[in-house]
Amino acid sequence: MPALPPGPRSTLWTSFAVMREPIGAMTRARDKYGDPFTLPLAHGNLVLTADPRLAREVFGITDVDLFDTFGSTTLTPLFGQHSLLLMAGEPHRRERKLLLPPFHGERMRAFGATMADATRRALATVAPGQEFRALDLGLKVSLEVIIRAVYGVEERALVERHTAALVAMLDAALPIFNAAEVFQRAPFGLGPWAKFLRRSDEVDCLLYEQIDRVRERASERDDILSMMLNARYEDGSRMTDRDIRDELRTLLIAGHETTATTFAAALEELHRPENAHVRARLHDELAHASDAPEELARLPYLGAVIDETLRLHPVVEMVLRRLRRPWRLGDHELPAGTAVGVALPLVHRRADLYPDPTRFEPQRMLDRKPGASEFVPFGGGNRRCLGAALSLYELRIALAVTMREATLALREPKPVPIVRRRITLGPETGVRMQRVVGG
Repeated sequence: MPALPPGPRSTLWTSFAVMREPIGAMTRARDKYGDPFTLPLAHGNLVLTADPRLAREVFGITDVDLFDTFGSTTLTPLFGQHSLLLMAGEPHRRERKLLLPPFHGERMRAFGATMADATRRALATVAPGQEFRALDLGLKVSLEVIIRAVYGVEERALVERHTAALVAMLDAALPIFNAAEVFQRAPFGLGPWAKFLRRSDEVDCLLYEQIDRVRERASERDDILSMMLNARYEDGSRMTDRDIRDELRTLLIAGHETTATTFAAALEELHRPENAHVRARLHDELAHASDAPEELARLPYLGAVIDETLRLHPVVEMVLRRLRRPWRLGDHELPAGTAVGVALPLVHRRADLYPDPTRFEPQRMLDRKPGASEFVPFGGGNRRCLGAALSLYELRIALAVTMREATLALREPKPVPIVRRRITLGPETGVRMQRVVGG
């Protein structure tokens, strides 16, 4: 008989705890019930593991018909029905194969200058002596990179129009919309959901205009939108404009805040007094590097700083698969309908993998390369984040330019708590900092 691993009993309380403080809720459940453990949520039972051996089993699933995506009904209005993130089975395999080439690591080099320019433009908005939030700075950088490198928008005035529309839509996307479909209602065309839909329609109008603008010259361009327009499925067919719109929205919502959050967390860690040795070593590495983005992106210690930040500051707490039929995880035969996944922060804080796991020490990422199921900030297996290469490249360029061209001071006396934001996790205060006069 299928049997779930042990876990708390209260669905209501567990759902509230996971929504409010997911890392704490998962940690308490693992410590009390062992690994794997079950969390009873409003969406159904959720079985999680932080054991790399079991994580390898989850990520190693190759049967595309074994599982569905988790929470797709509430996320569809945000991403679109044709979002790769919400696909499962053969449609997911087909779409991922089509979209993988534009996100190949080698293609990222074409975007390096855009990323460096976006970073300098964001830094220019912070005057010497001015206090700011590192997350806001990162959001400016990541949004401009998406608009220019992904959407292919070139004219400055049009970049500003897209920026204003996207910010308005993202501000209207309340976290509660993801909790249940009941919160996605607009009685008499009023309320928060109606406001989000209006902002969403404005973004869509701009996206469809950009698709039409790019279409005729797509073969001559290197932005992601042009690559999507040129792509062909195995049968020779193309993506529809609606399909492209859904994937562009997915890249925005899934990639915008996540990259900015890691950027802010890296600045926080680098400017803590106890991490002065890390900052000094990074400055030394940057001082001996050229300005070329492709060279900056290859700097080993800079890469280690980013990896260690991703380890300690997760942007998502879990990756999930909902089983279509019974499946065995370790000693447990899980019933169909169960969501099974990996608790990413718990994997990253295992003392047997990362000694003194709460300490920020990038050197550990150079001393030992973690296994594929031991370092999982982008998930794993055939559903690993498609935009991982783009995000990592942007993070390296943005952090390198910021550390070389601005002197900053942290205005957070204590480590900033990680809380839930819209869909992802992020720093509660946004990481308050100040640009030093003369720096």
